[in-house]
Amino acid sequence: MAYSAAEARQEILDRTAEAADHLGAALAALGAAYELVDEATGDRLERALFRPVQVAYGRARRAHDAFAARAGLAPRAFAQPSPGHRDAHAQIDRAVTEARAADDVLAELQDSMLPVEVGDAELRAALSDVREHLGAVERDARELTRVLGR
Repeated sequence: MAYSAAEARQEILDRTAEAADHLGAALAALGAAYELVDEATGDRLERALFRPVQVAYGRARRAHDAFAARAGLAPRAFAQPSPGHRDAHAQIDRAVTEARAADDVLAELQDSMLPVEVGDAELRAALSDVREHLGAVERDARELTRVLGR
């Protein structure tokens, strides 16, 4: 399907917002998990999972807003999702699922070549940066949940 430049820019903006939404949900889940674990586990959770996801979320939001400004499009408002009420392990699993979904959205966007076609080097760098911060989340979550509750 052929895209006009305007359609391509809107698609990029929508997909970047979708990834940020997933990361917001991951942060909500990690925040809830933090409240359910002991202090030492909470420190590990914050260091290994919360910080990288928080940085990725902030970078995705900034990329979205900056691209919207450069493209002359209206940025989207983001709401913080509710974490729900589950145990810490389930919250961490949810966070991993959401982080993976965000990474998948961004990978598909990068693979589509739309960011290249619209010629936005800043956006391409930001997408790569977000994905880099998410790279170890799943592995680090597995290590953390392996000993959770013992």
